[in-house]
Order: sequence, then C-alpha cells, then structure tokens
Amino acid sequence: MEKFIPEVKSKLRSRIIEVPPVIYRASGIKILGTRIKSLLFSTDVAIIKNTNANSIIAVYPFTPQLSITQAILEVAPVPVFVGVGGGITTGKRSIDIALQAELMGAYGAVVNAPTANEVISRMYNRIDIPIIATVVTERDDYRGKLDAGARILNISGGSNTAAIVRKIREEYKELPIIATGGPTEESIVKTIEAGANAITYTPPCCADIFGDVMDQYRLDKMKDNK
Repeated sequence: MEKFIPEVKSKLRSRIIEVPPVIYRASGIKILGTRIKSLLFSTDVAIIKNTNANSIIAVYPFTPQLSITQAILEVAPVPVFVGVGGGITTGKRSIDIALQAELMGAYGAVVNAPTANEVISRMYNRIDIPIIATVVTERDDYRGKLDAGARILNISGGSNTAAIVRKIREEYKELPIIATGGPTEESIVKTIEAGANAITYTPPCCADIFGDVMDQYRLDKMKDNK
C-alpha cells in the first residue's frame, strides 16, 4: 500500500526546481550519515537555493576557484560535492583545492576524468571526505581510480551512461555509483535499473525559467486589459 505523504508549501517559494520523482526509486548512497539519491548539477546559486534535490554537484568547465566554492557552500541548504579539477588544474594545486573544500564543509571532492591515478592517491592520503572520480567512457581506467583511493564513481557517458553503469556494476556489486540520468524519465529509470545508486539531474537555466515567468506575466496583463 502506497503511503500518503503530506506536503506543506510556501506562497513565496512555490516556484522551485523539482527533480523528477522517479529518481527516488534509486537506493541512494549514505555519505557522512546522509542518504543521497538526487544530485543537482548546477553552480547557479539562485537555482541551488530553490530546489528539492538531496544534494548539489558543483562542477564547472573552468579552473576551480575557492571563492566559487565558498559562495555555493554558503547558499546550499543541502550537501555539496565540489569539483576540484584534474584536467588542466591538477597535481598539488588540485589536492590543495580539495583540502580547502573539505575545510569549508564540502561533502566530497569530484575529480575530472583525465585525473591521473597518482593524483587521486595523493589526494586520498591528504583529505578525509570521499573522492568521486568521473568516468566518461568504458575505456576509462575506473579500476585504477578505485585502487588509487576513489570511493565513488560518477558516470557521465552521455547516451552510453546506462551501459557503462551496467558493466561496472557487474564487476563491483556494492560500489557507490552516481550517474547522469538523461533527459527523460525513461532514461533515468534505465540508468537506475542498470545499477546507479544516485542520479545527477541537470535543471533548466535561469533564463529559461524566467522566460516562462515573463510569458505568464504577459498573459495575465492581457487578461487584465480585456
């Protein structure tokens, strides 16, 4: 029998980014005592402040900057997993950024796919929060990343994500796996069934959301003028 879930809303905060409910079919990953099933992929503080996602994954295509990390951690009402580089920004600098992110309150350090296993190993010996290693193809050395100290894999393989998840899950039965869910509920379910424990969701951008709001304002104005 399905349980009834009471819901309480706010008049001023009714417009929030809600992750697709099917994500909650995932088992979740218990990280530092918190069970996480959904991760919002965003660095937009307005969106981060107005979402029902369990956590935030803050990865962006620029060199990691502590001012950005600090801003996100101050705004986010949920755990944050912070990108610490591994591509252009790597080595000691990436490790130092991971340590600073931990001291600021991050729940995990996310390293990019090109990160060398030696860097992961040195980072593992330096920080206490879990290292989340990104995997983008079946050819990635995910075994090496895990042996080096990565505690969680973040699978981001585009349309091939579910297949990558399934392959890794067959080899590692209890490994924590985060994966991108794709654009539809069907693709999210497919990824969960392949073995993902938690799903990353990419929200619409502020400009698109605001565009919808402005369209509604215009419609309301036209009705008032009739």
